[in-house]
Amino acid sequence: MHLQIFATGGTLDKVYYDALSDYRIGEPMATDILEEGRVDFTFTVASLIKKDSLELTDADRALVRARVEACPHRHIVVTHGTDTMTETAAALAGIAGKVIVFTGAMQPARFRNSDAAFNLGLAVGAVQSLPEGIYIAMSGRIFEADHVRKNREAGRFESTTDAPNQENP
Repeated sequence: MHLQIFATGGTLDKVYYDALSDYRIGEPMATDILEEGRVDFTFTVASLIKKDSLELTDADRALVRARVEACPHRHIVVTHGTDTMTETAAALAGIAGKVIVFTGAMQPARFRNSDAAFNLGLAVGAVQSLPEGIYIAMSGRIFEADHVRKNREAGRFESTTDAPNQENP
């Protein structure tokens, strides 16, 4: 298996500039995370965009779609900011023959208490196991991209098809 990772920025790749009390998008962290995890497959990381997901435009989403469609590999992970991840996933609807998994982080990967490595690992496992389609790997779960939402108050992603007050399996 060859895994293609497309980085679009977002919290996962943010760097904190203390002197400015500001975050900026740095280089993709996926390579470091996978190397630290000692993965046993080949992968390529391509940085497409370095933006907070709230700043992404329709043109940015068209670029992501074009690169995913042109990619010769079947297994694709897109690292993305959590605020508009579902919008970009929707922009990829209809791409056949690929397993596409979006993931991100609530805290930058460079932070000790980040969920970035866990989420990327979840996405890597998912992309190898699922049939073709578009998915989101967040909060310890795999969601179909068109049946998930970010719950900002709870700080997690949740299914839009789970019954209210139902325990998550």
